[in-house]
Amino acid sequence: MTEKSYLDLKTDVWDNGRCSGCGTCVAVCPADALYFDEGEMVANPKSNGYCKQSNDGVHCGACYEVCPRIGDQPCETLGNYLDIVAAKSAFEIPHRQSGRAVTAILANALDEGLVDAVVTVTEDRWTLKPSSVVITKTDALIHEAGSRYSWWVPLLAALKYAVVEKKYSRIAVIGVPCVVQAIARMRASDHDLIKPYAGSIRLVLGLFCTETFDYASLVLRKLKIEKKIDPAQIKKMDVKGKLEILMQEGDKAILTLNDLGSCVRNGCHICTDLTSLYSDISAGAVGSPDGSTTLVIRTPTGKNFVESAVRNGKLTITGGVDTAAIEKLANAKIKKNSGKK
Repeated sequence: MTEKSYLDLKTDVWDNGRCSGCGTCVAVCPADALYFDEGEMVANPKSNGYCKQSNDGVHCGACYEVCPRIGDQPCETLGNYLDIVAAKSAFEIPHRQSGRAVTAILANALDEGLVDAVVTVTEDRWTLKPSSVVITKTDALIHEAGSRYSWWVPLLAALKYAVVEKKYSRIAVIGVPCVVQAIARMRASDHDLIKPYAGSIRLVLGLFCTETFDYASLVLRKLKIEKKIDPAQIKKMDVKGKLEILMQEGDKAILTLNDLGSCVRNGCHICTDLTSLYSDISAGAVGSPDGSTTLVIRTPTGKNFVESAVRNGKLTITGGVDTAAIEKLANAKIKKNSGKK
């Protein structure tokens, strides 16, 4: 790939509304020049103006090379896999959503020393505000179970802390398809600035995703101001063709996807990957009965992690999966977003 700077990334991705907001460019920038502002509907990173390549002529181009919005988007439904199963955690997990199979797999991995850190999403239980976090203890991981990946957060920005500052070398990452695509580009790169990141990631757990929502737009404006829903009173939210909100007192509120259109990040409108095609294990609620998680086991690495969790009594395989349901939703996403710029 021709070496390009953040100025090319700005022209080809940011200025076109294609940015996924994954945070990978922020992580790999050797000058710490890229960052995300806070606020409503943050479209893309910003630069402090200093770029080793464009300012000093130092060879770099790392930010451009890892961006998941460079090139064509994948248009497969299930992609390559070794097995597809329904599974659930074999132990109780507070705040659980679906079968919490992902938490069970990662708890086992931390307990067994298969990974030394997990890059994931946390959320403030009072405000629901999300952020990326690096977790190294099982009890902390279980405490964060139930954090919502439907919120946008520049997840991979936390990789710099995990890899460069803490020197973790066996990292698991949980992320939506754009995050998984960025890591796939890392793993395929021979760039000297990117290799330390790729070499430190042992497991990629990809989540099914139709789109992500901007926290400020959805919670602070749509829910709190327009719908008069206090985020502190929300017990659970599920996106399954609509947003279902369960309140602490048992009341329910439902918002259609049309209601939520203004809260979806612009970069989501070109994504055609529902099932995190390039992960080691993909996970989602579609295709499995209530109380279970669909696991698409894609690589020998993913298979080993699942089998270890089952063998150690952390994960229970509950049965087969309705793959037609997954393919239907995946095709709908492809049809909706194909050809969009």
